Order: sequence, then C-alpha cells, then structure tokens
Amino acid sequence: MSTEIYFNNNHRDLCEQHGTGAGFQFEFYCSRCSDTWRSPFEPFRAGQMAGWLSRGANAAWSVIGGGAARGVSDAADGLAGANYGTQRDAAFTRAIANAQGHFDRCPRCTAYVCARCWNAGLGLCLTCSPDTAAEAQAAQQRGLNDMAAQRAYDAGQQRGQDYDVSTPRQLVCPQCRAETRGATFCPACGHRLAQTDSCSSCHQDLPDGAAFCPSCGTRR
Repeated sequence: MSTEIYFNNNHRDLCEQHGTGAGFQFEFYCSRCSDTWRSPFEPFRAGQMAGWLSRGANAAWSVIGGGAARGVSDAADGLAGANYGTQRDAAFTRAIANAQGHFDRCPRCTAYVCARCWNAGLGLCLTCSPDTAAEAQAAQQRGLNDMAAQRAYDAGQQRGQDYDVSTPRQLVCPQCRAETRGATFCPACGHRLAQTDSCSSCHQDLPDGAAFCPSCGTRR
C-alpha cells in the first residue's frame, strides 16, 4: 500500500522521466512574496539509462538497421516507466520534508511563507500580522497622498467655476473623425466645431440635415 502524501499547492514539478537528464526536483515558493526554493536534484537512473540506450539504439538502427537494439531500448523505457511513479513519490516526500525547513505554515490563513515573510514573535505570517513600523509608514504616506489629492480636487473645483459648461462641444470632429478635446476648431482639419446652424429668417436653430426651417419654412 502506498504512503499518503500531504502537500500544499505552492510548488512546481520539475521532474523529468526520460532522457539523460532524467531526475526528480521540485520548486516551492512563498505564498506571500513568491520567492522560490528548489529541492536538490535526484537523478532517475532508470530513465537516464533508457536515454543512453535509446541513443545507442538509434545509432545502431541508422547504421545496421538492427531490431535487437530497438528491442533493448524499448525494454529499458518500459522498466523506467514502471519505476518512475514510485520513485517520484518518494522523492516528493523527501522534498516536502526538506522544504519544511525553509517555509512556515501560518495557522491563521494556512499559507506557507518564507522566513522574510514570517513574524516569528507572533507565529503568524506578515500578511496576517503586518510589521507595525512598516504599516505606520505606509499609513503616513496614504494620509499624505489623500490630503494632496483632496487639495488638488478642491483646486480643480475652483478652476471649474470659470469653465463654461453651457457652450456646446464636439469631442470628435464630424468631418475628419479626429479627437478634438472640446476645442472650437478641429486640430486636424480646422473644421469649426459645435456650431448649430440657424435660420436666416427667424434665427431659430435648425436640426441637422434640415432642408427647411421647421419654425418658418424658410429654405436653408
């Protein structure tokens, strides 16, 4: 019966089953700052041997077309595949045990964090128990930024008293489709913007596209 393995999701599997670089290695990372730690590389000898035999079989096949060499390579691959899962689980168990010396588990949020993100005095991570001095400095900066933003807002309100909100403005030129930013003339083509045509007879505003004045009937 296989042994159960308990682990967190803050890891990445770097294992290789096949080839001359076959082996077991796992990367663990801090849940708070994402700094990583990798377990020592453990070679997977069966996978490496299969890789070496596969290279030799390919060379022999290209020279003499030998089926025996291919059979040896296939047998080695099968042996490596049969042993890989068990040896990987054992390597994973050792890696987890080793990683426990590099990470602490917060009892409040259950996250695994590195030593730099751990408040050893309280036995909590710095997310759950932030550093008081750092929080005080950050609060001062937030207060400074909030006050500066409020003063800037107040200054904008003062300037807004002189802004003519009743003047019609077109933000896109109807002639060339350029953005105008509320200008009187289009900065791209010079077209006069936001000008309502009026009847030459009764001076009433004319709707866009009107051929006759809807008030007096004068032809536009």
